[in-house]
Amino acid sequence: MIVLTKLNDVEIVVNSDYIEIMQEAPDTTITLTTGRKIIVKEAVDDIIDKIITYKKSLN
Repeated sequence: MIVLTKLNDVEIVVNSDYIEIMQEAPDTTITLTTGRKIIVKEAVDDIIDKIITYKKSLN
């Protein structure tokens, strides 16, 4: 699970296993495997870093 920030500055927790697509233009839109779309402030590279850090913490 990773913490991300929506455009209205509300922090949300996202299950990174459900992220299917991320697109940055200029805000980052995340499409989940459920079809739900979330727009967040973080850049794609930052989200990838958060996912890697989270996955490493599981081991």
